Amino acid sequence: MYVIGLTGNIATGKSSVAAMLGRLGACVIDADKLAHWVMRAGTEANRLIVERFGPQVRREDGEIDRPVLAEIVFSDDKALQDLERIVHPLVVEETLQRLKTCRRPGAVVEAVKLFEAQMHLYCDAVWVVTCTREQQIERLVRTRHLSVEQAALRIAAQPPVQAKLAQAHVVIDNSRELEETWRQVLRAWNEIPGAPKVPEDLPWVKPKGEA
Repeated sequence: MYVIGLTGNIATGKSSVAAMLGRLGACVIDADKLAHWVMRAGTEANRLIVERFGPQVRREDGEIDRPVLAEIVFSDDKALQDLERIVHPLVVEETLQRLKTCRRPGAVVEAVKLFEAQMHLYCDAVWVVTCTREQQIERLVRTRHLSVEQAALRIAAQPPVQAKLAQAHVVIDNSRELEETWRQVLRAWNEIPGAPKVPEDLPWVKPKGEA
């Protein structure tokens, strides 16, 4: 099985590219969702997060209050590093378990922290998704309801994308229409050894419910 490590900085469109790869037949593993899962109520990670960041980061139902935690870690580099030390090893472990159950010719691990968590070591290739900083801010404001200042803070908390690009096997420019992104994904997919070939003029179909 060919494993793609899909990364890029926040709000560049990684999930859109992952969905396209899923349409082409890849197993899709979302490391961000796994991070939420490993810190769910009752877990050791949940306990360690509350111990490190205080009881205000836990809701009454026992789940982590992610907006409160985000306000802390995205304004403090040391706090972010501490959170990653708790969560990353568990996410890697769960990712590897899910890869073992994939029975398709390809899989994609979508992870903004692909390199920081060392997950790229388990991938055959790294794909990096890019767009402009202005688009990142616009998407964060529109989809996550952040202020412009909050969006800029989250972008600034991440390493420059150049470090990711230096290790990329494939770069997907997601700064234009999704139809153009789709064409880039098709071309790159058809170069994967053993992947079922698809016509490069296969039309892009917007997922149901997407505006």
